Amino acid sequence: MPASSASVPRPSRAFTGESAPLHSRAPMAANGNTFACAIRAELEALHRAGEPREFAAGQVIFTAGDPGDGVYVVDSGQVQIVAPFAGSEPRVLATISAGDFFGEMAILDDAPRSATARAETATRATFVSRAELLNLLDRQPRLALNLIREFSGRIRALNHKYVDEIIQSERLALIGRFAATIVHDFKNPLTIIGLAAELTGAESTPPAVRAKAGEKIHRQIERMTNMLQELIDFSRPSGSRVALRETNFARFLSPLIDEVRAELVTRNVAVEMTVAPPDATVRIDPPRLSRLFYNLLNNAAEAMPEGGRILLRFTVRATELQIDVEDTGAGIAPEIATTLFQPFATHGKKNGTGLGLTICKKIAEDHGGRIWVESPPGRGATFSFTLPLAS
Repeated sequence: MPASSASVPRPSRAFTGESAPLHSRAPMAANGNTFACAIRAELEALHRAGEPREFAAGQVIFTAGDPGDGVYVVDSGQVQIVAPFAGSEPRVLATISAGDFFGEMAILDDAPRSATARAETATRATFVSRAELLNLLDRQPRLALNLIREFSGRIRALNHKYVDEIIQSERLALIGRFAATIVHDFKNPLTIIGLAAELTGAESTPPAVRAKAGEKIHRQIERMTNMLQELIDFSRPSGSRVALRETNFARFLSPLIDEVRAELVTRNVAVEMTVAPPDATVRIDPPRLSRLFYNLLNNAAEAMPEGGRILLRFTVRATELQIDVEDTGAGIAPEIATTLFQPFATHGKKNGTGLGLTICKKIAEDHGGRIWVESPPGRGATFSFTLPLAS
């Protein structure tokens, strides 16, 4: 066992990679670490009580699920302890070198093995059965205390390794989710660009239609650029400051709704307004607010795969404008509604990765407003958000 100047033992060689065999170690100095000396003597005692075994390189010593029938002390060679992390492929948790031991959880209970042990190189080890080891602990109470300290060190080291593995897995998963978000959100604009490009390239297309198709392509490219910027802002808290300017809400919204209507009619979804957009002045960032509308309207359409209606309502109050987006879908369960605006909360949707509503929340709040959802039983969902009126 490696010496330590601290009063608390260091993690075992399973995590430090030390590999000096017991018989080759030099005697400890008189003022050496007493805990290391004790463990060395205890491992020698285990050798005398155990059964020598040999394993070829690559041979499995035990597998997860096997009975926890004893402990192994490594005389020479190296052993890998392998287990899956968070549902991923099995990974090496520890490498056990000569002079160390493994399978110690068998000391604590009769539960099956929780990991697989595999000889990394040709290995000689001494097997000590659980019954023999318990007898040894009865005869040497100090051994039980020192082994508990050793277990504690190993568990602490394993916790650190587990956290590191989880963080790495989450980072990789986050990259995959961002990529899926881009693919999903770009699907509609790319479809429109493709159709418009066919029109502009056809010889029979009238000049006026060709010009209109060109404008569509330009708008969709702008839309995709804004979508990418939103993803950048979401992933980077220090994103650019929101530049708001006074804008007439009716003039902003009318062309946007015309464009969305043309998209959704192909999905048998009608966009209706109970009243015309109010002639109110609001301070907005038009591209970002367009993104909020696109997200809410497309989410409503996805909630109605067989088609339906989206109703837009507007309420002007003393200091703010409230916009309601109601669909005629099946509605949202109450237990889901509380987490809808959290990142990656897809709740089983076939498309999307759960960033859309998170981005909507960020846009609404960056404009000084708020956003929420209501879904009474027997009706569709209504997403509402507010925008402060310009003073």
